[in-house]
Amino acid sequence: ELVAAVEGTGKSAAVAEAQDGPPTLLLAGALAVADSLKPDARPVVKQLQQRGIEVWMISGDNERTAAHIAAEAGLHAARVVAGVKPAGKLAKVQELREAGAKIGFVGDGVNDAPALAAADVGIAVGSGTDVAIETADVVLMKSSLQDVVTALHLSRVAMRRIRINFVWAFIYNVVGIPLAAGVLYPGLHIQFPPMFAGAAMALSSVSVVCSSLLLRLYQPPKPLPLARGTTVEPADPRAYGRFDSATDSEGTEVLSLRASQCSQPERATDPEAPLQAAPVASMRV
Repeated sequence: ELVAAVEGTGKSAAVAEAQDGPPTLLLAGALAVADSLKPDARPVVKQLQQRGIEVWMISGDNERTAAHIAAEAGLHAARVVAGVKPAGKLAKVQELREAGAKIGFVGDGVNDAPALAAADVGIAVGSGTDVAIETADVVLMKSSLQDVVTALHLSRVAMRRIRINFVWAFIYNVVGIPLAAGVLYPGLHIQFPPMFAGAAMALSSVSVVCSSLLLRLYQPPKPLPLARGTTVEPADPRAYGRFDSATDSEGTEVLSLRASQCSQPERATDPEAPLQAAPVASMRV
């Protein structure tokens, strides 16, 4: 119950137990560790969903912690895979690929390397590990998740410019090559001098280069603001009735776990129990 309370707030809990004579085990300590959600995570997820991209979360954390983080990020619970190792992440990527989806995987850790290599496009965060950066196809220079949206948008803009250049060059050469070869001469006796044909050929390359240089005017999509009232409030551990509240010298509220609540019922009701009044774990909120 204690572990469920802590994991419900998006933290991974580790507990230490001490044996008070067989077969009784007493809680000797607890430690909660959590990674804070990036401020731009929820707007980025929303932007990707608006562009028709299915967003999944594959995590090695336990299911309760992953579900809490996914809710804060705006992800549906059905698209959360938790408690998996690197092989499990790789298996999920391969499963989605076999279903016909094009996969772009974003990761920054050593555990993400196999999935980054297996995805159609592996995207590594610049602040990640060297293994992830070496494995990925795209490396974000910053640690902002908004750059994921920018990278996808820029790639589409670049591909659209490539298609425009291809169509323009094709039409230009379809028209220009017969004219340079003298297709009008038999009927109209019009013939272009070789120097004009050479200039037209150079103009074809210059026009394509100038069209490509328009990418210098690229403007990345504006990030979406975080709408009010969309944040998920974490569960309050005090609701479980197992914590004492106090304020330290710095004004930070500290929750201390009552040891009496963690021992056996008969020992908790004994006023002379040695562990009754001693807090065995605490967390700052």
